[in-house]
Amino acid sequence: MVATHSCMLPIGTEAPIFELEDVCSGKKVKLQKNEKSKGYLVAFICNHCPFVINLLHHLPVQLNKFLNEGIEIFAISSNDVDKYPQDSPAEMKKVSIEHQFGFPYLFDKSQQVATSYTAACTPDFFLFDGNFKLFYRGRYDASRPGSTEPVTGKDLLGAIRCLLSGSTAPENQLPSIGCNIKWRPDRVPNYFTRKP
Repeated sequence: MVATHSCMLPIGTEAPIFELEDVCSGKKVKLQKNEKSKGYLVAFICNHCPFVINLLHHLPVQLNKFLNEGIEIFAISSNDVDKYPQDSPAEMKKVSIEHQFGFPYLFDKSQQVATSYTAACTPDFFLFDGNFKLFYRGRYDASRPGSTEPVTGKDLLGAIRCLLSGSTAPENQLPSIGCNIKWRPDRVPNYFTRKP
């Protein structure tokens, strides 16, 4: 299992706008500023990656709690489904339903959204404040597949709580680690490198 780290986009970067189809509703979902929203979380995940599977019993339950607190959440899969059919929209829909996602699960077929965020791995998290400025990026917590470290969401959930409370962004932000995004041969971005 080859592990890839986040690229760690600079704090303060403005959120790239996107519009993608939600695999459950079939409707287009757009990231756009909303006066009622206090923050926006963009999470690059997929179905088959062990690093994502390791979190699935915990992540949706915890993230759903923030939906009524002003955090908009967008889960995105950008993997090449020709090579990884288990990440197809039909399979994404099954995962969303099974794990009770309260937020849209979007398919980035062109992989352009992943590239605009410099997303490198699954999972890869980007939390923006109400002004679309990057507040936190990095890992969910220190847990890994097969490790004894419990899944707590300490890093990401702590950052969301800081944002909601008006506190400053966490100083010690550590990169996420996971499976690399499965790029189509013609879409591999210049920033992408595999790291041991």
